[in-house]
Amino acid sequence: MGSINTNVSSLIAQNALANSQSQLNTSLERLSTGLRINSGADDPAGLIASQNLQSEMTGLQQAVNNSAQATNVITTADGALTEVNSLLDDVNGLVVESANAGALSPAELQANQLQIDSDVQSITRIAGTTSFAGLNLLDGSLNYVTSGVATSAISGLTISQANLGTATSIPVDVNVISSAKLADLQFRTSSITKSITLEIAGNIGVQTLSFVSGTTASAIGFAVNNISDSTGVTASLIDAANAASGIAFKSTGYGSASYVSIQAQSGSFQTTDTKGSDKERAVGADAVATINGALTVGNGLDLKLNTSSLDLDLTLNSSLGIGKTSFAITGGGALFQLGGQVNSQQQVSIGIGSVAASALGNNVVGFLNDIVTGGNASVVGGGAEKASLIVAAASQQVATLQGRLGAFEKDTLETNTASLQVTLENVTSSESDIADADFASETANLVRAQILVQAGTSVLATANNTPQSVLTLLQGH
Repeated sequence: MGSINTNVSSLIAQNALANSQSQLNTSLERLSTGLRINSGADDPAGLIASQNLQSEMTGLQQAVNNSAQATNVITTADGALTEVNSLLDDVNGLVVESANAGALSPAELQANQLQIDSDVQSITRIAGTTSFAGLNLLDGSLNYVTSGVATSAISGLTISQANLGTATSIPVDVNVISSAKLADLQFRTSSITKSITLEIAGNIGVQTLSFVSGTTASAIGFAVNNISDSTGVTASLIDAANAASGIAFKSTGYGSASYVSIQAQSGSFQTTDTKGSDKERAVGADAVATINGALTVGNGLDLKLNTSSLDLDLTLNSSLGIGKTSFAITGGGALFQLGGQVNSQQQVSIGIGSVAASALGNNVVGFLNDIVTGGNASVVGGGAEKASLIVAAASQQVATLQGRLGAFEKDTLETNTASLQVTLENVTSSESDIADADFASETANLVRAQILVQAGTSVLATANNTPQSVLTLLQGH
């Protein structure tokens, strides 16, 4: 049937050409952008998955950058602490030299004191000026803030890590189940009846003392106390009100690492434990306590808690005994965002205490600012021995802080960065599989679409000419 009103062949050819043109446009768009999904209509489900993965990629990349920034902060603090350690070493050498008072003139001793003063001032200056992008690192501003710490129960507290999360504070409950004890041996006689030579041994060292017959227990105790700095053993009356009660020999330190040994190298000298049983050696006992319900066996008076949310070291006051105490951590610390999502699981907090002279040392031996001119441990004032103990405590404190920061950098930041980079690679690969165009496939599709468009155009032209055959019928008339 011949018809000129409706050219079905032309309509079919137009539809096919439109489809081919659409395929050609799609291939051109994908090849020009490099993306398989350029709009939601291309692949609705794929677009949702791609957007979610892109959001995750952005978070992971920023987390990698955060870890790098945190590493820079820790490295800056570590470098400053290295210099502080160097200054403390210099101070220690000067203190030891100053103890050699018999070989130093007053002018030389004064010169040493001036150099010590300068070193201590430099340490405080480093503490106050060490910063990263305006963030002070070693002046105590990154230390944790606490409330309710009873000095009658806790003489020292260091909080290394506390993750408050969404809480405003972390309560810390300490329950001492068994108190720390000194090593204790007793000589329950007022004097000796025969000459003896005693070996006095403690965890610091060993010394021998000789006594003649008739020496009183208090005189023996005086001699033992005279050398306590080289043995770690002190002596006192068993009953302070009764000189005839005998002598108690005790360790200078608490815990199982401290001991007292009294042995007679000649003669007889019988010591007992606190219950009266014969004994030549006694060992101290460590404190046993729970911190927030977690059982911890201390090192003498020192207790430690290390959990995923709280890491702290505290020193009990020797007068506490068995009992309870509590305090709260209310804020502070340096918070680092190390994951792609902002929540406490992907954050790490670390405390960085002050290394100023007023903060280095402890309540037992004193603080570093005590060794400067006018302080109670200055070398010109004859305080070289106390100054040595203070410098040793300060050096240990700085070394511990530096080691903790180094461990944080190596075991937390570096491993976190490596893990994030692997995760980022995998997420990026997954997003690429969904959203990126396959150029080999799209090139083939482009060639196919080009051929179909060209063929469709030719066919459409032919279809449009078909109605002209009707003119032949009209010419026959």
